[in-house]
Amino acid sequence: MDFGEQPVHGRQGQIVVPFLKWAGGKRWLTTQQPDLFPRSFDRYIEPFLGSGAVYFHLKPSIAILSDANAELISTYVAMQQDWRKVRNALLRHSRNHSEEYYYEERSRKRRSPYERAAQLIYLNRTCWNGLYRVNRQGQFNVPKGTKTSVLLESDDFGTVSKLLKRAELRPSDFEATLKQAGPGDFLFVDPPYVTRHNLNGFVKYNDKIFSWSDQERLRLALGAAADRGAMILVTNAEHHSVRTLYSGFGKEIILSRSSVLAADSENRGSVTELAIAVNYEVRCRP
Repeated sequence: MDFGEQPVHGRQGQIVVPFLKWAGGKRWLTTQQPDLFPRSFDRYIEPFLGSGAVYFHLKPSIAILSDANAELISTYVAMQQDWRKVRNALLRHSRNHSEEYYYEERSRKRRSPYERAAQLIYLNRTCWNGLYRVNRQGQFNVPKGTKTSVLLESDDFGTVSKLLKRAELRPSDFEATLKQAGPGDFLFVDPPYVTRHNLNGFVKYNDKIFSWSDQERLRLALGAAADRGAMILVTNAEHHSVRTLYSGFGKEIILSRSSVLAADSENRGSVTELAIAVNYEVRCRP
């Protein structure tokens, strides 16, 4: 399947913008390196979904999308099934938004899947830097940010919903998802960027710990998927421990991007990331 032959556009032919902001999101990759992806494939598989920037960029006809964050996947399922209910709840948040309302809503436990989805989107758009973080009790605890827009010009929930209807959505560990990959599949894999040495080999991923042993487990699962014939693009930290782990796995490309995570713009700069392509010819230039 050539995914380019079946375009799905938003209103007025615009590209489909992810409706969530997510730490480590890859929207910059889709705009700066669109030729990094294979020209054609049968099925798209992504085990660390996050904001889904690559999925919404490629618009594949068939997909498996998963993430260990069950609330995130529930939000996508709600958007897939009835985006209007989600938007109606989001409209209420938009009308009521204030600092007091933000913290009241942050502490609430919504029951309806559509209300929970709208709550996650609302908090994501108005919290500090679009960060997703929960405490040990699983409660979202990110402070209010400076942005006040709850509904955005880029919102095209109807098209997002149509695209998501092409996908099977799973709250899942990456290993179970990768076991589904075989010939004709394209795997886009963007794990937490943990190295052997940072924080003694682990980082917080949503409400879980993603460790160096998870990186090693991921490498083994990707090797098995590659042996079964899957095309793979994996992005990771440009660090010697990661390069050693993936040595000989595929074609390495060093990518440069601007860092936007520092609170002070003067401390932001260019950072590099590692991309590794397996079982297909890469057309982009580093």
